Amino acid sequence: MERTLSIVKPDGVKKNVIGEVISRFEKKGLRISALKMLHLSKDEARGFYIVHKERPFYDSLTGFMSEGPIVVMVVSGDGAISKVREIMGATNPKEAAPGTIRADFASDIEHNIVHGSDSVKSAEYEIPFFFSSIEIV
Repeated sequence: MERTLSIVKPDGVKKNVIGEVISRFEKKGLRISALKMLHLSKDEARGFYIVHKERPFYDSLTGFMSEGPIVVMVVSGDGAISKVREIMGATNPKEAAPGTIRADFASDIEHNIVHGSDSVKSAEYEIPFFFSSIEIV
């Protein structure tokens, strides 16, 4: 059983699509093993996205991720990382396949509704950033 982290970003929370995101994961056979809503500070967002520190979008991304509440969740199941990424769609919603979360709800490459770990290594860093082991069922 593989685990991954997914986040409904501030734009997804504002658009009231939290339930829709969760439903799409569950309809594909995935389980939500942990879930919470929180509001990241700018410093917390910087810590989470530290791998992108040298990228030109780092400041705008961390500003966006700290502008409102987010929903973080651990998603579990066979091939959870690849399944979540497929359900989310391409990072750029203009390139996302029809019927994916980003194609249906995202407005642009930065305001793209959801985040998902891109590898086992990323998931191993990202999940404990938000959840202790006793919070994951």
